[in-house]
Amino acid sequence: MNRVALLSALVVAAALAGCNKPVPVDATANETVNEPLVLPPSIVASKAYRCKDNSLAYVDYLSDGKTATVRDTREATPTALTMAEPGKPYTAEGYSLTGTATGASVTLTRPGKGSQSCHV
Repeated sequence: MNRVALLSALVVAAALAGCNKPVPVDATANETVNEPLVLPPSIVASKAYRCKDNSLAYVDYLSDGKTATVRDTREATPTALTMAEPGKPYTAEGYSLTGTATGASVTLTRPGKGSQSCHV
């Protein structure tokens, strides 16, 4: 029994010996961030348009007023189009969209489909 008690005491002492070591702290963890939190823009309007070639285009207009996303199907990955200046079309490589979130029609250019008129 004395051996078991002595061995247990040594194990406990070895375990407690590591408790007095300082814990490393990340220096940046205590710094405050002075930059304001910027959230991504929300969707202002989502519209489904029927185009002249009888295809569909799903367009989401974002709250920043200069971004819209376009999809060919509801499940497709959206393509982000941006407006360089107010009043100019939304554009991305191969895409161009002229219209507004409140309008009933747009002019849409997509790769392989050319420019065409689309209506809600």
